[in-house]
Amino acid sequence: MDHIDSEILQLLQDNARISLSEISSHVNLSVSAVSERLKKLEQSELILRYTTILNPLSFGKHLEVFVLLMLGPSFDPSVMEKFVAQEPDILEYHCFAGGSDALVKIYTEGTSMLNRLMGDMRKLPGIDRVIVHIVTASPKNDPSVKPIS
Repeated sequence: MDHIDSEILQLLQDNARISLSEISSHVNLSVSAVSERLKKLEQSELILRYTTILNPLSFGKHLEVFVLLMLGPSFDPSVMEKFVAQEPDILEYHCFAGGSDALVKIYTEGTSMLNRLMGDMRKLPGIDRVIVHIVTASPKNDPSVKPIS
């Protein structure tokens, strides 16, 4: 990956719907050269997918929450994976080492829906402790890493 690929990736991160001709004018390459570079970036999996990020507020999701989980010996990862897969308000689920065992990111309508989700989560086997953090501000919230050339 060179500085032109990096610039193409940055343009796509700013606007995934940017046309090939617009990209070509920014990087001073032909449309066909930009197209070939994009194909190579996709094939090398530097670009995983193209997506649209929706505004949660537009869908009545006014509450952003991070939930830390402490897991016990009876925890069954497949049960938790099934639970998070069926809950549309759960956007992310991460397992990790450290002070807690897992993190769940939730966007939901309000506290009543959050209480239902927390109640359902607490019933899962092996969930020993649940710590809820309600987001009050997000000064930085990038959906992807930045390209470096």
